[in-house]
Amino acid sequence: MSPSDVSWRFRFLHRFYCRSATFQFWLSQRIRPAGICALLVTAMASFFCVGHPKDSIFQLFCFSFGLIAFTIIWSTLRRAKVTAEIKVPKYATVGEELRYSVELRNKNSSTLRDLRLIQIPPDPRPNLLEFSQTEEPFENIRNAYDRTIAYYRWRWLISRNTSFTSNESKDSFDLINHKKNTIPLTLTVVKRGVYLLENLQLLMPDPLGFFQKSSPLSPSPSRLIALPKRYALPHFEMPGSSTFRIGGEETSNTIGTFGEFLSIREYRPGDSLRQIHWKSWAHTGRPMVKELEDTFYPRYALILDTSPGSSDRMVFEEMVSIASSFITSLDHSDALLDLMFIADHAHIVTAGRGYERAEKLLEVLADVQIDPIPRFDVLSSTVIQHCDRITSCLLVLNGWDEERIEFIKKLRKAGILCVPIIVGKDEAPSNISGYWVDSNHVARDLMRLPSQLSGF
Repeated sequence: MSPSDVSWRFRFLHRFYCRSATFQFWLSQRIRPAGICALLVTAMASFFCVGHPKDSIFQLFCFSFGLIAFTIIWSTLRRAKVTAEIKVPKYATVGEELRYSVELRNKNSSTLRDLRLIQIPPDPRPNLLEFSQTEEPFENIRNAYDRTIAYYRWRWLISRNTSFTSNESKDSFDLINHKKNTIPLTLTVVKRGVYLLENLQLLMPDPLGFFQKSSPLSPSPSRLIALPKRYALPHFEMPGSSTFRIGGEETSNTIGTFGEFLSIREYRPGDSLRQIHWKSWAHTGRPMVKELEDTFYPRYALILDTSPGSSDRMVFEEMVSIASSFITSLDHSDALLDLMFIADHAHIVTAGRGYERAEKLLEVLADVQIDPIPRFDVLSSTVIQHCDRITSCLLVLNGWDEERIEFIKKLRKAGILCVPIIVGKDEAPSNISGYWVDSNHVARDLMRLPSQLSGF
């Protein structure tokens, strides 16, 4: 569907709501609470002056109007030439407050006083197609008027598209001419993803705090990765024995570096320098290394179901959070973990000893989205291709239906030990084969998992 196919009603409503939001944002950046009170006092005084002139009310009107005019002119004439550099950590977590700092440098010839700083989130307004095609949950039970004007749909989309919330700097500050100042800021991530922090606004209020000038700064964009929310899990053990060995030709630099001592041999390219036997090198005149026995580690697969399932988008968000919780709970020093999912094609990311850190898997999950086309055949074939080196696999499934039942049957037929974690709403289906997690009570249901997860 193209924008030209959208009905005139949604075109009008989208244009009206967009312009209203723009105006509301403009006002919020320039009028402070004290200014709203001053405007109300001026409006009420002007109302009572009409038809019933009283000297005291007229004086109040003149006084408040004069203050407003003075503060508007003052704030409009304020100027600032300031450079900014954002210093933000690489990671943030959904639902947790992030503290970071901004380094400001005043290039004016005079000191700037009573300033505030704020980070503006990306624009959350939906585009025309998103507004016209995406229904609010339970919109069908609203009355005809609410469905026609689609105001609650607009509010819900704004809330869904909001990436993070931020507040002004806690205290006002001064910037001395040609000196740097570090300003602490906080933000709270609402939605996982990768964001660029670049829209800083320097707020310069008038002396009375009625109005302020909002001056945009142009810092170099800073990249922030918002990791998924994670839940506490009970102590658990995955089924299966340690069948995967770290070693082979592709990882020759790590073979036999963790077990018991076996012998001494000549150095080969790729051997770890830590294994050099210095006494033998001095005795023979050739580099010699200690050869240790190979060490065996379990290798688990975490399979995230990205195929369409529940119509509620929050179910998939909870699935990503559950997958992230298991990633952080597994001991990556004694195991390998393969994250597998479909996004246009099959993706496999491995973490553990000799591979990526667990944070890499969380980075991948921060940006994963639902695949619009079910591709269980591609996912099952990918898992089966690696079945000879997988100890067991943990599946995070989006609901329970025939497609997913057949998917699990294919994996079992290939001899893969599966632990399904099925995420859905309300009660579990009667024919379920796995652990059911209600998307409305994820923390509760995860804590009910047994300490020894069993394959199904």
